Amino acid sequence: MFDGLDQIERHGFNAIRVQFRQIEGKLWEIKVSSQRILYVVIEREEMVLLHAYKKQGQKLPIKERDVAVKRMKELLS
Repeated sequence: MFDGLDQIERHGFNAIRVQFRQIEGKLWEIKVSSQRILYVVIEREEMVLLHAYKKQGQKLPIKERDVAVKRMKELLS
């Protein structure tokens, strides 16, 4: 996972072996092998990591999403 974050820091959204996908609104997900990190972009250059978990199925677990959404709301309010 740390290699993926290092790639993001060096290459931004063009990072190698890292995928990004929008979950809902400002909430996004970073995919690095079986690890997932939910994040929000505050400013163009500032990404705040909200929650990380290990992938265990095809869909994003509601519990994991809820944790990230709660933290995002606290951060943005």
